[in-house]
Amino acid sequence: MEMSAKEDYKIQSFDPETQNLLKTALKEPSSVDLEKVADVIVKQSLKDQVFSKEAGRICYTIVQAEAKQSNGSVFRRRLLTRLQQEFKVREETRAHSLQEWVCYVTFICNIFDYLKVNNMPMVALVHPVYDCLLRLAQPDALLNEEEVDCLVLQLHRIGDQLEQVNGPRMDELFFLLRDGFLLQESISSMARLLLLEMLEFRAGGWKLSSTANKYYYSELSD
Repeated sequence: MEMSAKEDYKIQSFDPETQNLLKTALKEPSSVDLEKVADVIVKQSLKDQVFSKEAGRICYTIVQAEAKQSNGSVFRRRLLTRLQQEFKVREETRAHSLQEWVCYVTFICNIFDYLKVNNMPMVALVHPVYDCLLRLAQPDALLNEEEVDCLVLQLHRIGDQLEQVNGPRMDELFFLLRDGFLLQESISSMARLLLLEMLEFRAGGWKLSSTANKYYYSELSD
């Protein structure tokens, strides 16, 4: 199994020993400590925003390679355990580092997007992902453009999938976004524009009309 140039590029941020560990895991997962591999990927994802956006692809490749080579799921189990551990301390993470918190949300949403069971999202991730996104929609989080930006990016990516597996929770999330847009006077004009775009995005069946697309992206680029 060959790595894409994109995956290979992302691995370059690691030290040589870790690069070799990951390269081997991508090709011959049964020959390395997959629990250690999962730990390395999670740790890097929490501190590197670029890597957190791409890690799902690497994890997907390792999961597929392990299943093909040994019909195992050691890596996936360890990955889910580490995600759960970080989920439990998410408020502490947010309090001490907003960037680490945003990286965590990006990472867990990325894993939700890439890792499927019988072509369906992993049930174990549905509620944690919703809980993270609902946290980003709280009034204090809407004051931070970094959190609003993260929320909007994740909903663009996986909103449709999430709604299919649990529509009522998506309704709950969008009640918060609507209230934030209508009632919160202290949010920035950029955050307000992003929220309005997201409200229209879902109302349009998780897509924007070409007119709306031109409007929002000309506004965002100004």
